[in-house]
Amino acid sequence: MKRFIFLIILSTFSLYALPAKVEQFIHSSTIPKRDISIYIEELSTKDTIISLNPNTSRVPASVMKLFSIYTVIRELGFDYQIPTDIYIKGKIASGVVDGDLIIKAYGDPTLNSKFISKVVSILKSKGVTKIRGNIVIDRSYFKVSNKNNSGFDEHRYSAYNAMPDAMMFNQRVSVICVAPKSNRVYTKIPDKSIVLHNNLQVVNKSCKGRYSWPFMKIDDSSSPTQVWLSGKISKRCSQRNISQVLTKPYQSLFYALKDRLNRAGIECKSKLILARVPKGAKFFYRYKSAKLEKIVAITAKKSNNLFARHLMLIAGAKMYGAPATLEKGRKAIKKILKKDGISLSNGFFIDNGCGLSRKSRVSAKMLNDLLHKAYRRYSTRWLNALSIAGVDGTIKRRFRGSIAQKRAWMKTGTLKRVKNIAGYVKAKDGRLYSVVILVNTKRGNFRASKLQNDIIKWLVTYKKNRTNIVDEYNKLDDSDSSGMSLYYIQVGVFSQNVSKGYLSHIKDLGYKYKIEDKENAHKVLIGPFSSSVDAKIELSRVKDELNSNAFIVEE
Repeated sequence: MKRFIFLIILSTFSLYALPAKVEQFIHSSTIPKRDISIYIEELSTKDTIISLNPNTSRVPASVMKLFSIYTVIRELGFDYQIPTDIYIKGKIASGVVDGDLIIKAYGDPTLNSKFISKVVSILKSKGVTKIRGNIVIDRSYFKVSNKNNSGFDEHRYSAYNAMPDAMMFNQRVSVICVAPKSNRVYTKIPDKSIVLHNNLQVVNKSCKGRYSWPFMKIDDSSSPTQVWLSGKISKRCSQRNISQVLTKPYQSLFYALKDRLNRAGIECKSKLILARVPKGAKFFYRYKSAKLEKIVAITAKKSNNLFARHLMLIAGAKMYGAPATLEKGRKAIKKILKKDGISLSNGFFIDNGCGLSRKSRVSAKMLNDLLHKAYRRYSTRWLNALSIAGVDGTIKRRFRGSIAQKRAWMKTGTLKRVKNIAGYVKAKDGRLYSVVILVNTKRGNFRASKLQNDIIKWLVTYKKNRTNIVDEYNKLDDSDSSGMSLYYIQVGVFSQNVSKGYLSHIKDLGYKYKIEDKENAHKVLIGPFSSSVDAKIELSRVKDELNSNAFIVEE
């Protein structure tokens, strides 16, 4: 009981005063404190290091993706693979599919030309030389808007504005190739749902300024989409590839598949039909995506909006049944959060699951609780799904060459007047901290970014003053645990006396230890920990710093 009260008092005290250095960073940033939420805790002890406006609801931007990612992993697991099924309506005889080829989509956001190649290869292996029927696409697994793009901002045709569809293809992005030397324009993948109008004038000028890139006008109000390319372009320019959200993904897939079939020697004059898998259709082949572990890593590291939208929808469909809807996805996230004991903060709102929204709201404390739960469940597997400072993703350049390189695992979020970051930082002393810094301000994102960088780099060098804590803790004997089990991490068994250097290293890492002597063997145990969860959190660090074969024992 004494230990419990002591830790409560310690935790309460830490909620009020900001470290002097952090106060200095905030003052230098000129950002008002009312625009900033910070919550930083040590994972193993849950000691609060910094708390500023922790319960204020703010626009999360792309840190909202953490909720979609966590939910779909909790529901389906890291190893789940999203299927896309192929059916045949009719029969295959003498190399002829005497009926329809049907594609049933389940929202795989990664589906691309590899899928088409695999389908064609399977048909070839079955001796198919002709498809007499139509190509039927069943995209009924999602019930979502039929818009190509979200229209969130003026860059409506940019990839980050792409809207979800159960039958996704190449992330809904079409690539228009411009070859100045031959004055030719074409789609990289054959697609008759796009009509190109080449009004370019090739000139003998340097490939600079207005001569280096074409002007483009788009009309996607009806099908096919009309695209006009105009302006003067230098014949000295290399090929230009323009990636834009222009058409329906199921149309792009249909034309790409039909083209590939014909080029592979499989005659296909099929029409595109949108319909559910008909009764009597026979299962033919199942294509599987990469494991969710890879998909969520792309979602987090690249901050892929489309992937995040799909993951939330898939989670909703799995929990509440198809078709997937936004509301089912929102309910799925809330259900998982409640199930894991994460309190929903006042004002918490999920819009589309990707953060491309000014309606979404979340608090720093709620994000911190999610980070704790995720790490406790998935440890380094979860960490490595996030952007690694100075290594990859959205913080590859941001922390390259800094003291934080390879010591921070983060998800960032940026909109106009919004600059957020959430994740983990490993200090030089080996302690791991959850970090949430949300800044919604008119003072400029560059100021917010610098403030976050300063705090994260400061945390890497932060040395928690534990002297008084450890002294007080050591005065308490195991009887204070009121009969509860205690947990230790066994780091070694030695036939001779344990070296002082080894024991000093354990102390330097901030751990207590005890030595049990039994039959000429000296067993070294780190702890005690009051719960197996706390022991598991520290086990990863102990394995890295002391012994990769360390394990947990209960007494």
